[in-house]
Amino acid sequence: MKLRRLTLREIRMRLVTPFETSFGLTTDRRIMLVEADIGGAIGWGECVAGEGPFYSPETIDTAWLIVEKFLWQILRDREFESAGDVWSLLAAVRGHNMAKGGVDAAIWDAEARQDGVPLWRHIGGVREEIACGVSIGIKPTLDELEATVERELAAGYQRIKIKIKPGNDVAPVKRLRERFPKIRLMVDANSAYRSEDAPLLQSLEPYYLMMIEQPLGWDDLYSHVALQRLLQTPICLDECIHSEEHARAAIDLGACRIINMKLGRVGGYTPARRIHNLCLERQIPVWCGGMLESGIGRAHNIALSTLEGFSLPGDVTASRRYWDEDIIEPEVEVTRQGTIRVPSGPGIGFEPRLAAIEKRTVRKLILE
Repeated sequence: MKLRRLTLREIRMRLVTPFETSFGLTTDRRIMLVEADIGGAIGWGECVAGEGPFYSPETIDTAWLIVEKFLWQILRDREFESAGDVWSLLAAVRGHNMAKGGVDAAIWDAEARQDGVPLWRHIGGVREEIACGVSIGIKPTLDELEATVERELAAGYQRIKIKIKPGNDVAPVKRLRERFPKIRLMVDANSAYRSEDAPLLQSLEPYYLMMIEQPLGWDDLYSHVALQRLLQTPICLDECIHSEEHARAAIDLGACRIINMKLGRVGGYTPARRIHNLCLERQIPVWCGGMLESGIGRAHNIALSTLEGFSLPGDVTASRRYWDEDIIEPEVEVTRQGTIRVPSGPGIGFEPRLAAIEKRTVRKLILE
């Protein structure tokens, strides 16, 4: 197998509803798409790096530079046995997992299309239908939050996640638990708290949360160990887990009891499957997080979520929750039971809508 051409595109997409987290408000997305040609078979990936270095040190602009100046130079005209070799070939570049993940995903899609098999089967997936939860950003009022949750539950979503930050934490959880006493509810802090906030986080214990996601520093395993000892509620780590080594350390040290997996955050399918296998062996539940992806990234999240260890509903939702018009055909839909039926076509199982992509493209680079 040889990578003949890599095409990078930056597209702009406006969210249906602004999405607020502890690190800011997002209304428009700049998204980098990666198109890989491995000798006639074309695959698509998405780099999930954000507009600014807030969730991660990476941004769309750093990722673009790394792919153009370094990753392409490593892969161009290089013969490799399979898509599974890409991760090791790119290991010379330290970090920049989101840049690597976009390229890696495109090559995996191309290989699956070349072989005529669904990507989810190609990576070892076992589920033909995946359970879906929903992530809800910080809302201006508790009434608006409650109405949003009611709407998402009516749409069938099996788990509700709300974003929290200091000053907007206990009150929304209390309100939702009183209104919806039996729903599966969790919170995500995106590293908004410090160790001295442990008493506040302990005050969430009476509300029977599934988990508290990434409460402390994005690279601080040590403090999460101490916090988890104080909590009965499981801590889920997201930003802290960038590799199999990070996952192993987190599990061995007791920093968490659940792991959120994001394909881009860990660098692609090879490291994601290694982390998944470790968690499966250690009986640590895994679920797939979202990054406000377009349909391309969403399709890869669906494939990833079919692996055996993904036992909790992930942030894999319908296209229409985020976009008036997505860039894939068909768009992703969620059943009334809160599931997504996994596509049976080759590769990611969805076709990029090239006209819609070109209409949104503001920057394009062909490497060959």
